[in-house]
Amino acid sequence: MKRRTFIKGATAAGVATAAVAASNFPKPAIASGVKEWKMVMSWPLNLPGLGTSGQRVARRIGELSEGKIKIKVYGGGELVPAMQVFDAVSKGDAEMYMSAEYYFQGKHKAFNFFTAVPYGMTGSETYSWMRYGGGQELWDKLSAQFNLKGFLGAPTGVQMGGWFRKEINSLDDFNGLKFRMPGIGGEVLRKLGVAVVNLPGGEVFPALQAGTIDGTEWVGPWFDMMLGFHKVAKYYYHPGFHEPGTTGSFNINKGLWDSLTKNEQLLIETVIQAEAMIQGAEFNARNNASLNVLMSKHGVKLRQFSNDILTKLGTLSGEVVAEIGNTDATSKEVYDSYLAFRKQSLSYTKISEQGFMNARLLPFKFG
Repeated sequence: MKRRTFIKGATAAGVATAAVAASNFPKPAIASGVKEWKMVMSWPLNLPGLGTSGQRVARRIGELSEGKIKIKVYGGGELVPAMQVFDAVSKGDAEMYMSAEYYFQGKHKAFNFFTAVPYGMTGSETYSWMRYGGGQELWDKLSAQFNLKGFLGAPTGVQMGGWFRKEINSLDDFNGLKFRMPGIGGEVLRKLGVAVVNLPGGEVFPALQAGTIDGTEWVGPWFDMMLGFHKVAKYYYHPGFHEPGTTGSFNINKGLWDSLTKNEQLLIETVIQAEAMIQGAEFNARNNASLNVLMSKHGVKLRQFSNDILTKLGTLSGEVVAEIGNTDATSKEVYDSYLAFRKQSLSYTKISEQGFMNARLLPFKFG
């Protein structure tokens, strides 16, 4: 998909439909035993990897339910603005949304823990916490306050550190930068003197091109190349301290969810879980290929943050996450659970995955 097409679609999320009133939404239609739902997303309808994933979920739910649950999918801005999908589903103006929970930290700080935590857990570790460490139960408890039932989408992997117009050689180079970064990571950068902004995807490239911002992170090489960041910023940094295992989300209006039969609930949950595997695999494959193109054909300069920078970012991340985790009783409960599982994961990952990765880098011939 061309960058202009993406930008046009995504920008509409924040502008074109901001005036749509909730009262204009049709209520869920049920005719001849068929449930007709609306899924609203925080990204354009046909955005590869995200918009296409939402459409695939809707299509498979329809097929496996033998047409008894029909879901019409709307990209960001088509029915509601991209960042208002939470409210639309909470109120029942739409039945389902696809987004990322950290976009809604304004509703409750604890939502951050269900998308990404700086220096937190990887995607696989997060999934383990959610299923076997009490994470899902905590998310259910939090989301129920907003009449929502949530499911994790795909982990899109460790994100890149971002695009910069100039090299970042020391901590002082962050001071005064205007940088786009959402979630807790943005709060960490603020402690380094960064002027942090949060922009919808379609607004990021124009802001970077115009110099309104000095740099940005987005997802990884696949999506970053799609948006054309390499055309206006050549320094591409790694690793992304802020999002080590970003997971998207699907949410359903809780009143509607509770009204479904057990078989219908199982069908929906199974489709979403299967999609997480498919989408995660696609991101991993596309990121690898896209990074090669960015470096070989577009002259992108790949850089690694220094250990001094990464250590300082780690210290500040710990402070910010603790502040958020102690905001209120609910946040504290989620924070304590997350922190305990992270500690457990660190111990095993160090000797398993990290140990193997280090061994694989040793200078031996293979293949």
